[in-house]
Amino acid sequence: MQSTSPLPRILGYGKNNKRKAFWASVCSVLNKLFDIAPEILIGVALDVVVRRDDSFVSALGITQVEHQLIALGILTLLIWAFESLFQYLYLMLWRNLAQDVQHSFRKDSYAHVQNMDVSYFENQATGRLTAILNDDINQLERFLNVGANDFLQVITSVLAVGCVFFILSPKIALFAFTPIPIIIFGAFYFQRKAEPRYALVREYAGKLAGAINNNIAGIATIKSFTREPEEAENINRLSMDYSVANTKAIAISSAFIPLIRMAILSGFLFTFILGGLDALNGKLEVGAYGILVFLTQRLLWPFTNLAVTMDLYERGMASARRIFTLLDEPISIRDQNKALDVDLQGDIQFTDVGFAYNSSPRLILENLNISIAENTTHAFVGQTGSGKSTFAKLLLRFYQPQHGDISIGNININDISLQSLRSQIGLVSQDIYLFNGSIYDNIKFGLPSANAEQIYTASKLAECHNFIQNLDHQYHTNIGESGIKLSGGQKQRISLARAILKNPKILILDEATSAVDNETEVAIQKSLLHISQNRTVIIIAHRLSTVVNANTIHVLDNGAIVESGTHTELLDKNGSYKRLWDVQTGQI
Repeated sequence: MQSTSPLPRILGYGKNNKRKAFWASVCSVLNKLFDIAPEILIGVALDVVVRRDDSFVSALGITQVEHQLIALGILTLLIWAFESLFQYLYLMLWRNLAQDVQHSFRKDSYAHVQNMDVSYFENQATGRLTAILNDDINQLERFLNVGANDFLQVITSVLAVGCVFFILSPKIALFAFTPIPIIIFGAFYFQRKAEPRYALVREYAGKLAGAINNNIAGIATIKSFTREPEEAENINRLSMDYSVANTKAIAISSAFIPLIRMAILSGFLFTFILGGLDALNGKLEVGAYGILVFLTQRLLWPFTNLAVTMDLYERGMASARRIFTLLDEPISIRDQNKALDVDLQGDIQFTDVGFAYNSSPRLILENLNISIAENTTHAFVGQTGSGKSTFAKLLLRFYQPQHGDISIGNININDISLQSLRSQIGLVSQDIYLFNGSIYDNIKFGLPSANAEQIYTASKLAECHNFIQNLDHQYHTNIGESGIKLSGGQKQRISLARAILKNPKILILDEATSAVDNETEVAIQKSLLHISQNRTVIIIAHRLSTVVNANTIHVLDNGAIVESGTHTELLDKNGSYKRLWDVQTGQI
């Protein structure tokens, strides 16, 4: 993790953010200057009351004491008005900047996550990504709303008040400013101590969010195994870890406040005593003494908020580092220069393709060679782990093979834009995901421009129109998150309808009928005869009854094709396919 502050990169992130930060900073500085001015005017007013005709104001040409006080009153009114104006402006500008930065980060982070390689998600908890996209970005917003302005105003106070002090009494200024190095040293010391602790806080926040997400998504499994007490205890443990990490970080930031208060007291006492003695001895005017006493508070008291500001800063920077780590994550599967937008036509060709997942060195596919003729139906069967689903993922470029080439119509798929490739391939996966919404919207997701008639036609082909019609709200029935209100077979048929509506050139059915009953499976098989017209269909299945009508069936074993042929031809070979068929039909 980078130890340097990511703040410059934050302010430079997004269009016009630097300009917005500049004007927000200007308003913060001007507000603080006008905020300091009333204390100076109080000292000037004391000078008028004590010295009367010899006051500082009289030297400006206002000779009558009454007129001097009236002039100071008018000037005070103007100063308060400008202070209020610039406070309004800096609040508005910083908060708008925070909203813009938050929006830019969330938009770009989510877009980046969507484009990241599928392999990245193998070792990432969903909760961690959710925490970055939501909580970490919100934490950054909190700092920009408040902390950035506080930093600027503390610096402005030190510089502006320091100038006044050194003009009025350099000796007192030296003593009054003595605590500031201690405060600054303490701030950096506590910042270094707090940085790793807040990084740990963000890590635990991601783990807790991930556990909660998993448990909510798997609530039915938890209930069925009566694991509620254990899971509640797990959440309790993670929440306690998060709380303890926060407590340790808070202990550091809280210890900072007493140090600042004692430093402030010492600075105030120097001004109060030394300035008072000089005023008594005639070395310092009473008005100047009043200015110094009042400004000492203005100089040092804002440092009490520095602990809160440092706390916001460290939380914000810890979140920013996590956000930038995500944004800097490389994407290996992307469009090449001059990627082609083409209509997918011609045979699908796998040539010497070898592939292994990052999580295992074992090759899932090894020197795979296969040709799938256009507008034919090919099926892949075999034991679990033989590489059937991997074949589909490589065709969609979810993963990149370690060696070999994949082409469609003599065009390497690496030369085809991802948008063009994936928009013409329909996938019905064994891992079905439906969105929280209506059945109509879930099917329409396959083709947003589709009309109702097209959706009904796709539903009929997927054998889900009838059961939808029997629901209380029919196509407008809300199915809940991940389609929790539907059965496995119903979800599979809606997923199939969604893919059919897309009208892809290549349709991949990865265990698309594994959760349907036998009667529905037969109906879907009949529909496939119509669906497969004028498109290439790839069927991946364990249930051999779903592939008997395929033009060619390929039997995969340990990443290699061991048999190919029609259903009848493979049965006659009396090999691996025949053994699988006999097992499933109960003949052995």
